[in-house]
Amino acid sequence: RFCGVGRVVSGYSTSAGIENPINPSIKVHCTQLLINGNFVDSASGKTFPTYDPRTGDVIAHVAEGDAEDIDRAVCAARKAFDEGPWPKMTAYERSKVLFRFADLLDKHIEELATLETWDNGKPYEQSAKIELPMISRIIRYYAGWADKIHGLTIPADGPHLVQTIHEPIGVAGQIIPWNFPLLMFAWKVGPALACGCTIVLKSAEQTPLSALYAAKLLHEAGLPPGVLNVVSGFGPTAGAALASHMDVDKLAFTGSSETGKIVLELASKSNLKPVTLELGGKSPFIVCKDADVDKAVELAHFALFFNQGQCCSAGSRTYVHEDVHDEFIEKAKARALKRSVGDPFKAGVEQGPQIDSEQFEKILRYIRSGTESGATLITGGDRLGSKGFYIQPTVFTNVKEDMLIAQDEIFGPVQSILKFRDMDEVIRRANSTRYGLAAGVFTNDLDTANTLSRALKVGTVWINCYDVFDAAIPFGGYKMSGQGREKGVHCLSNYLQVKAIVAPLKNPAWI
Repeated sequence: RFCGVGRVVSGYSTSAGIENPINPSIKVHCTQLLINGNFVDSASGKTFPTYDPRTGDVIAHVAEGDAEDIDRAVCAARKAFDEGPWPKMTAYERSKVLFRFADLLDKHIEELATLETWDNGKPYEQSAKIELPMISRIIRYYAGWADKIHGLTIPADGPHLVQTIHEPIGVAGQIIPWNFPLLMFAWKVGPALACGCTIVLKSAEQTPLSALYAAKLLHEAGLPPGVLNVVSGFGPTAGAALASHMDVDKLAFTGSSETGKIVLELASKSNLKPVTLELGGKSPFIVCKDADVDKAVELAHFALFFNQGQCCSAGSRTYVHEDVHDEFIEKAKARALKRSVGDPFKAGVEQGPQIDSEQFEKILRYIRSGTESGATLITGGDRLGSKGFYIQPTVFTNVKEDMLIAQDEIFGPVQSILKFRDMDEVIRRANSTRYGLAAGVFTNDLDTANTLSRALKVGTVWINCYDVFDAAIPFGGYKMSGQGREKGVHCLSNYLQVKAIVAPLKNPAWI
């Protein structure tokens, strides 16, 4: 293996480490569309390049699906649902396929983690040691649920036998993002398959490689043809075709709030298919006056900079009580300067490149906006090296709510620190955003934790921790951060229809 555990480098990585990246030791094999159990070229024959964010070089050319390919995939999924064995299997048989898939994920960790890091830029140690175990755990979690989905027998007011049954909703369209390609694949595919649905999944055009490889493993585990179809392509073509397809019964989307609006509109204008949306965030991380500052700095740093800041739940507004503000500022600056940035395949690297040139330039524009609007840049603020899409860990102080860096989802390694005085003030300010995905609270006071966790208008509150994504914990947002929930038992309802069955009882012994 080319990546092991090593020491964390102090200070930004040298440009030499960035300019001479490690060459991954695997070959890319899965680059076609997966339709009806077979890897096939796109109908148009077109391909598009997927890039290495460390260098901007092409990794591979991948089949470019469009509306015709989406239609082919939906037809395969419809036939597999209406005629195929998957929804008619016993739930136990479906669970066994998912358990075998989880075993194959564990067996192929190195290949999957390498593809994820190569295509996305996240540290290999994060891919292999954190995310891949989470992914197989998610699949096993939903494999365990497959044979435990059932309805109720309901007492009626008269002599009737009333029962509910839960039926798979049908063909599920799923659109996943580029920041956690495999994890979002598991969040979407696991519950849908457990419920007996068939799927057409569109991967992000920036990161198509790992989903295709994972889908190949799922078929090796015994998934019947047509149950899972994977189309790589672009949002305005393949994504729009999936969202508006009249034979898709349900849609699940993870991405930006702006794109989520488009997806919801397309779904409503077609067959009014139900839609779950896991969208953007501008999550507050609140450091209270009783905080252990050293621990608070480290957790706030993780909450923002994890995954290059490319995380919908990132704690991107760091509110710090005035009593500990100045100490926090100095230590947050020092921690950012110690962050190891470099080739994500190198041991000990904490931060790799941003996903692509578009995201890279967007982040730099927000950084310029921060300085122009009067925030104080205390470290970072520029690119790192001359090759690839690396950005220095950046910290702003004296940030105000009306600044773009405090309102917009930057999706990059930019920490904005805001000072607050009391509880009522920080609640009001933390809630003064169109988003409501998550929040962090750092305090040793139980009353403070309870008050804030209930007052914050968000879907998840982490107290003295952050980004804990257990398979059983529901995840989703308030306001423009989405609708519906991913993960946990709540997610199963996204892929089920509830049917009531009523029959008369003749001469019942009891009602």
